[in-house]
Amino acid sequence: MTETFDIARNNMVINQLRPNKIKEESILNLFGSIPKENYINNDLEKNCYLDKDLDLSFKRGYLKNLHLAQLIKYAEIKINDIVLHIGGLTGYLSVLISSLCKELYVIEEDINLFNALKVNIENSNRNNISLFNSKLLDGYPSKSPFDLILIDGPLFQLDDKIKKQISSNGGRLVYIKKTNDNLSKAYKITKNDISHSSEYLFDVMTKYQIQEKEEAFNF
Repeated sequence: MTETFDIARNNMVINQLRPNKIKEESILNLFGSIPKENYINNDLEKNCYLDKDLDLSFKRGYLKNLHLAQLIKYAEIKINDIVLHIGGLTGYLSVLISSLCKELYVIEEDINLFNALKVNIENSNRNNISLFNSKLLDGYPSKSPFDLILIDGPLFQLDDKIKKQISSNGGRLVYIKKTNDNLSKAYKITKNDISHSSEYLFDVMTKYQIQEKEEAFNF
C-alpha cells in the first residue's frame, strides 16, 4: 500500500502541480515527499491525491492539492518567517508550511479536528509548530505581528483584527474570499507601514467555508 501511495503522490506532482505553474522545486519536493495519507482517516486515504477537495467535516476540508500548492507559492515563505496558519484541520498543510518557515502557530477551532491535529503533529516530529484550540477568526493577537498569516478556509468577510496581526514590515496575509456557495477567490495582502496592497491570485471552486454569511438587513 505504501508503494501505491508513493506512486499516486508522484503522479499528483507530475500531473496536477507541474502543468499548472508550480515550478518551484522546493514546493514540488515538499508535496512529493510528505505523505498526505498520514493526515487523513483511513476511509479517505484512497482519495487524498485525486484532483478534488477532501471533505473532513461540515463545509470544511482540504482544498485540491493544486490550490494548496498555489497558496504556498504565493505566500513566498521565508526561512526566518513567523507564520500563523488559521484552520489547521488535521495538520497536512501545516506541516508543509512548517518545512519552509522558522516558527508556525496553528489555530483549529473544531475539537475533533484539533485532537487529530495534535496527534498528527506529534507523529510528524516537527519542533517548530505550536497548536491552539481557539476561534479561527480571532487570530492570535498575543503572538502578533506575524510575517505571514495563511487562511486556507474560504471566508465571506476578512475582519480588520486579523489584518492588524500582520507585520508592518512587508507582512503578508494570504486568504480565500468566498463569492458565492461554490466560487471563491484567493488574495494576498501585503502590509508596509500603515498601508496595505491587495493582489488577486486565483479562483477556487469549492463549497467550503469557515464563516457564515451575514444576512443583509431589510428595511
